[in-house]
Amino acid sequence: MKLRVVFDTSSLVGATIRSGSVPYQALQIVLGSWELCASAETIGELREALQRKKFDRYLSLDDRMKFVRVIQERASSIAVTRMDLDLAAGLCRDGKDEKFLALCVAAGADILVSSDQDLLVMSPWRGISILTPAKFLAEAERLEAEGGNPL
Repeated sequence: MKLRVVFDTSSLVGATIRSGSVPYQALQIVLGSWELCASAETIGELREALQRKKFDRYLSLDDRMKFVRVIQERASSIAVTRMDLDLAAGLCRDGKDEKFLALCVAAGADILVSSDQDLLVMSPWRGISILTPAKFLAEAERLEAEGGNPL
């Protein structure tokens, strides 16, 4: 069974604008061996974030939108229900991050990769590890070295 992983927007933006970065490496591991999960809401937030002009100095808008399309194509699209949203409501210091918690519930995710302190302080949440991209990489390397299955 494949490990199911959710990435928050900040980690995906980091992977987009800095090829070879820790978030990029973490995403490559997930795309190569595990299951990336996304929802319409999380894809929409990624698209909106990557349209910001401040990222023009890293990559063209066209290349950033290509990245969004790759994520859409490669990720399992998960429908988040009102019940999933209700389970996450009011739990995070930043209400805008609840969409990632709800997605984790809907997807039955094992890990949420996040660069956001508002999410990281909640780990573990409902049995879901919330890890920085660096901690995710370390865990993935440890599992590979042991020859074990993900978590």
